[in-house]
Amino acid sequence: MPKVTIYTTTSCVYCRMAKDFFQKNNVEYTELNVVHDEKAREDMIKKSRQLGVPVIDVDGEIFVGFDQSGLKKALKIS
Repeated sequence: MPKVTIYTTTSCVYCRMAKDFFQKNNVEYTELNVVHDEKAREDMIKKSRQLGVPVIDVDGEIFVGFDQSGLKKALKIS
């Protein structure tokens, strides 16, 4: 299984949708809340060049927003 990291905020609807998608598909992930974690926020901006969330890192492939079809492809989920 690829290493998955999701950068989130507490109030982000798309972050919740992505986490629900991961749970339904038994994808293990690490969640980093960029509101409370300054280093995670800096890492997210460096990786995505964006301030919006979610930013999802799948083994170095970066997704900005909840791109379900792209995530399925990256995670090999049919």
